Amino acid sequence: MSANITETTVQPSTELFIKMVVSNWELQNSRLNGLLDKLTDEALATETAPGRNTGVYLLGHLTAVSDGMFTYLGLGERLYPQLDQIFVKSPENSGLEKPSLAELKQYWAKVNEVLTERMNAMQPEEWFKPHSAIAADDFAKEPHRNKLNILINRTIHQGYHIGQLVYLVKK
Repeated sequence: MSANITETTVQPSTELFIKMVVSNWELQNSRLNGLLDKLTDEALATETAPGRNTGVYLLGHLTAVSDGMFTYLGLGERLYPQLDQIFVKSPENSGLEKPSLAELKQYWAKVNEVLTERMNAMQPEEWFKPHSAIAADDFAKEPHRNKLNILINRTIHQGYHIGQLVYLVKK
């Protein structure tokens, strides 16, 4: 055994980097799905903390935000654009009629099924193109504001809300 340690610089491939980001998004989806399986409807109807959103509202919010990725990533029309007014633009106590919890769970599953299918069909170079909400001149100055960055941002956002939902699990 030699006392010399040789450092090797590894240059990850674009495909590997994309796979890492997409698999982390899928991991967060899996974690949320597992959490939803554990939580009763009654638990989801409870506030995550006094004065905070309920699990139902957070599920609707996460579904609406994930549904918005179709537009940002240029993957086609949104499946449930009506959720934005209820779960993104308005607070929980807005008085707006919400879909049932069963419907929200179906919407969540469908959004993620179709998103996964369409993201897996994207070519590696597509991930580094501008997302739909950035102007061409801004993207020229800030090319990191691309489609892959949207997925990274949404993965972090989802993890944040999963952290809130965990408080609904009864010990």
